[in-house]
Amino acid sequence: MLILCRIRCPHFDHRIRRLNPCSNMAICSRKTSPIIHAFVIFLLVCSSSISPVYSSEPHNLHARNRTFRPDKELQKLKFIRQRLNKINKPAVKTIQSPDGDTVDCVLSHHQPAFDLPQLKGQRPLDPPERPRVYERDGVMMTAEVEEEEEEHVQLWRMSGETCPEGTIPIRRTTEQDMLRASSVRRFGRKPRRRVRRDSTSNGHEHAVGYVSGGEYYGAKGSINVWAPHISNPYEFSLSQLWVISGSFAHDLNTIEAGWQVSPELYGDNYPRFFTYWTNDAYEATGCYNLMCSGFVQTNNRIAIGAAISPISSYHGGQFDITLLIWKDPKHGNWWLEFGSGILVGYWPSFLFTHLRDHATMVQFGGEIVNTRPGGSHTSTAMGSGHFAGEGFGKASYFRNLEVVDWDNNLIPLPNLRVLADHPNCYDIRGGVNGVWGHYFYYGGPGRSVRCP
Repeated sequence: MLILCRIRCPHFDHRIRRLNPCSNMAICSRKTSPIIHAFVIFLLVCSSSISPVYSSEPHNLHARNRTFRPDKELQKLKFIRQRLNKINKPAVKTIQSPDGDTVDCVLSHHQPAFDLPQLKGQRPLDPPERPRVYERDGVMMTAEVEEEEEEHVQLWRMSGETCPEGTIPIRRTTEQDMLRASSVRRFGRKPRRRVRRDSTSNGHEHAVGYVSGGEYYGAKGSINVWAPHISNPYEFSLSQLWVISGSFAHDLNTIEAGWQVSPELYGDNYPRFFTYWTNDAYEATGCYNLMCSGFVQTNNRIAIGAAISPISSYHGGQFDITLLIWKDPKHGNWWLEFGSGILVGYWPSFLFTHLRDHATMVQFGGEIVNTRPGGSHTSTAMGSGHFAGEGFGKASYFRNLEVVDWDNNLIPLPNLRVLADHPNCYDIRGGVNGVWGHYFYYGGPGRSVRCP
């Protein structure tokens, strides 16, 4: 169960359940799984190689130039089957989501993370102490979970069904999911790429707020959720929080969480809650969600990779999600909280090198992939698809941005800086006030007169 945060508008001092537009400033996507035998027969009678379910023009050209090789395709299907057996665990209960997803309720100690040698035979850890927060009088206190005022649900929960205690919900990965991927062997991972915060040449474009130069033990922020336009299936748009350590080279460690729209990964255009991690700059380690062994989920109400509902609308209701990632001072694991006091699970400290200690940078913001279709900039949108200057109810935002210090205290950002790789395509504007604390608006439409 996700929680829709109660938010205050900076010009009003009352709490509201559904955000309404304020003045300038405010804060306040059927997967019918293909049958392997039928697919093999299809391959044997075809005279050309298989293409992904979704194809952009470059992929179609590549497919047309390939020679049909049944042995290679059968080997590919065998690999897919083996991979699916690792990802999809036996279910105690199965729930069908309105958006076509199948959610399996898996015993918590049978989830993919417990395939790791370091965790075999173990069970998920108990929750750690949450970070303390500043009260208005400046006193540090352990944060209390606010009473739930309104549910912010995922689509799979709309039937009213839940996973039993002792299980976790896992979105089932299908053959179709993997066949749709541009690389079957790297399914569930981000593409290998040179990673730089200020990268402008690898097809990934950003508009982010960040802090660096200190020791950070976590971060927190609230993001409003949208369903941005995606120009082609091999592009995506996301808004997330990054906890980073190591150099921007082969030893980069990151922990990431937020929402994303990715037709290649999910087969639709719904905004979905996601997580990611890597300890080698996306080369060979890590993955999205629970698509590999790593993240340990502890919650039976949240399905990582499932669609979020409701979402924000232009000049209408604004709905946001709050994310908190912090390092447990006792065991050193990195925990994830979604909404108001709902612990999703944790990344074991042994997954990382640099992040075994602390983070050296925290980022908040948006990212898109630009494949430059037809030689022009993509029209894939970031955030709401509108520029930061349009403000509340129109532009995307991050608000109440904080970091966790060495003593497990949530504190205001020491010095928020903002950066947009391509400000004519996607921009960002930061600020601070008494209700939203440190915040920024960000996003844009991509290709336009300003962004050819």
